[in-house]
Amino acid sequence: MLGALEVLQEAGAEAELVVSSAHREPDRTRQLASGAREEGCSVVICGAGLSAALPGFVAAHTDLPVIGVPISAGSLGGLDALLSTVQMPPGVPVATVGIDNAKNAAHLALRMLRMADRL
Repeated sequence: MLGALEVLQEAGAEAELVVSSAHREPDRTRQLASGAREEGCSVVICGAGLSAALPGFVAAHTDLPVIGVPISAGSLGGLDALLSTVQMPPGVPVATVGIDNAKNAAHLALRMLRMADRL
């Protein structure tokens, strides 16, 4: 996820890297997601491996755009995370980039911000 942070900082966007788990810290993660707009966020990028629950969990608790980055982990090399990230129920959208492609997530976020005249 550091690649995303670097791309955003190079573009002059304010960015913060926070580590939280939908499985291990659901209450904290819910608070982060539901309070993201009030904290000044415009887009949320979530990296997750294996079951990759984080992007969908966050998208269910915010109205901000969420970009999921499937992370290669485990024996399937990130394919499980990719499939989990793109299979969201109606009303819980998550834009998804390629496996381990945090930089592309940042580029997508920058395009969203530019379209919203936020950057």
